[in-house]
Amino acid sequence: VTIEGTVKEFKWVNPHSWLMINVAKPDGTVEEWAVEGGAPSALLRRGWTRDTLSAGTKGTVQGFMSKDGALRANARDITFPDGKKMFVGSAGTGAPDERPEQ
Repeated sequence: VTIEGTVKEFKWVNPHSWLMINVAKPDGTVEEWAVEGGAPSALLRRGWTRDTLSAGTKGTVQGFMSKDGALRANARDITFPDGKKMFVGSAGTGAPDERPEQ
């Protein structure tokens, strides 16, 4: 799923971080998505801090939608308007620094 919107809140909590993102729909309504990210310790190793995503930040999240159809997803990465892309997922989801298993 691709979710384009504005960060409402970034929760830097264990065991997984959560990104609350507001998505404006064509009809003018706003949907609030809850997007699960990697653990803070994993994100730190990838260059994140608790302040990487402040409220009001715009971005496009690529991830995997929940099976029950709720406005919830598991993130893979986020792309910012300037083109910068950061991996936000957990291990085992295709992270660029993962090595193929032997």
